[in-house]
Order: sequence, then C-alpha cells, then structure tokens
Amino acid sequence: MISCRARLVTMDETWLYHYDLETKQQSMEWRHIGSPRPKKFPVQKSAGKVLASISWDQDGILLIDYLQNGQTINAEYYSSLLVQLKDILKEKRCGKVTKGVLFLHENAPAHRALATQKKLAYLGFHCLYHPSYSPDLAPSDYHLFPRLKKQLKGRHFSSDAVVIAAAETRLGGQPSEFFF
Repeated sequence: MISCRARLVTMDETWLYHYDLETKQQSMEWRHIGSPRPKKFPVQKSAGKVLASISWDQDGILLIDYLQNGQTINAEYYSSLLVQLKDILKEKRCGKVTKGVLFLHENAPAHRALATQKKLAYLGFHCLYHPSYSPDLAPSDYHLFPRLKKQLKGRHFSSDAVVIAAAETRLGGQPSEFFF
C-alpha cells in the first residue's frame, strides 16, 4: 500500500528577482569597538524578475516552468502545465499515477477556474482542500521557497537566464531528504 505522503504532489509559483536585498543577517559584519559604522544606502529590489512554477514531491523536483515576459497565468496556461506534469509523473513516478495523485495547489484564480477543475478531473488528480494561510498545507511557501530565496538574496544576476540557472543549480543540489 502506498502512503498518502508518497502520492502527494504540490505545485506553486514564486518570483525570482535579478537582485533581492540581503537579509539583515546576511548584511551583518564584524567591526572593532569604536570603528565607524559602514554607510548603507537605500536599495530596492530589481525590476527584473521571473515567475517560476515549481512542482515537486517527496522525492524531488518534477517540473519547473518559467513564465515568459508579457504572459500571465490563466486557466489555459495552468492546464497545459498540469498536462506536462502528468507526462512527467508517468515517466518518473508511474506508481504515483496508478495509485492516484493527491494534488496540492493554492486557491489562486487560475487554479480555481472551471477549465482547470475539468482538466484536473480528466487527468485523474485528486485535489486536496487548501485553507488559506495554513503553514501545514503550504510546503512550498514554508519549506522550499524560503530556502531557495535565502541562497539567491544579495546576489546580482544580469539576466533571466542567469537567475534561472542559479535557481535550478540550488534546487538540483538538494539531497532527497530535503524534499521528504
């Protein structure tokens, strides 16, 4: 019998910035008593950013998709991601597909759209109820994304491709226990 945790797949979106401010912890530095404080200038997040849609399960990353500039996440776009995810699951985790996928995503408008709900039913995904702001049921927001963003904070990236490469390197370098 396959456990519920083994059947769970989650998908969520996050912004990856070309430059995101350092945290206070990252910007701390040692100095001698009486030495002047370093000058800090106000800095803002960069305008350059990429929206990443990431699907993962207890064994690792399944699918990462980056939204192209000028495009928005709507029911049609999200449904196409679900089809890609089903194909990847058939290839990488066929046991999960045969036992039934428990799918967890947030309550965003594109996720709640009738076309998306029909696509989920057609693909055989069983959606889990997701109460708003629940830390127990938002593993991407409370586990995956904060750790990824902590590694990217304070670094300058010259383009979308460089941010994407850094994020994929970080996610790909995680041990399997990280996702469990």
